[in-house]
Amino acid sequence: MGKLRLDDMKTTNPIAVGDRVEFSIEEDEKEGIIYRIHPRKNYVVRQSPRKKHNVHLIASNIDQAMLIVTVKSPDLKLGFIDRFLLMTQPYDIPVIIVINKKDILDPQDLAFCEAVTKIYSHIGYKVKLVSALTGEGIDGLKLELKDKITLISGQSGVGKTSLINAIEPNIDLRTSEISDYTGKGQHTTTFAEMFPLSIGGDIIDTPGIKTLGFNHFDVLDVAHNFKEIFITSQYCKFNNCTHRNEPKCAVKSAVEEGRIHPSRYASYLHIVGEVEEQNYWERHKDI
Repeated sequence: MGKLRLDDMKTTNPIAVGDRVEFSIEEDEKEGIIYRIHPRKNYVVRQSPRKKHNVHLIASNIDQAMLIVTVKSPDLKLGFIDRFLLMTQPYDIPVIIVINKKDILDPQDLAFCEAVTKIYSHIGYKVKLVSALTGEGIDGLKLELKDKITLISGQSGVGKTSLINAIEPNIDLRTSEISDYTGKGQHTTTFAEMFPLSIGGDIIDTPGIKTLGFNHFDVLDVAHNFKEIFITSQYCKFNNCTHRNEPKCAVKSAVEEGRIHPSRYASYLHIVGEVEEQNYWERHKDI
């Protein structure tokens, strides 16, 4: 799969949670100076929300990521899952997709959960259905987290903080209610922070994500980091196929035959369109 080099990107922060560093303590013993950052085995970056062509380093040296979503309150958007997976895939970071709030789901919602599970388990991702409120499925999540460093993320309102508290009550993170007016959660985490787990391992809690953009990608970065599209692309006629209008495209054939899910292909096309548009305006910004 395609890997992105941090050296080639402008970052808004030189260091992140998970970095292994060497530092010295100042004379007052209240502050220290970091003088060396050890090489990272991996990292997760996202497009900076303030500087569109810079990236923000979220975390490094993680074993896996856990994305918390809900089917409703707020509604589930498959496109957001795909964007998160595109953020973690460059370094082949395993992702567990956790559907929270099972306690409020009706039979139709549960059928939708089964469909979502089928889409993502088919391409190699674990999907878990849980309830932070009732505790259903929490023991299973603990087994997934044991002795690993796990980045935990999700959009506001999905119950991420409540879920972390259910997994490790000793952490006792602050929670807030979902706004009655917007139906969206209020941000309770403002920066990434690592917490040890009593069962072994650590979790990195991250701020709620509103949107994920990929101005730091080019079109082939997107193509190389959609798992099933990359695997299928070896059968395309052209090595640089973008899987849109090119003849004898194996990816388009796979979509038509049901081997690549249409929602995944739609996400791919949407992100590629965004990347091309942003890159176009970047090249012509001085005109």
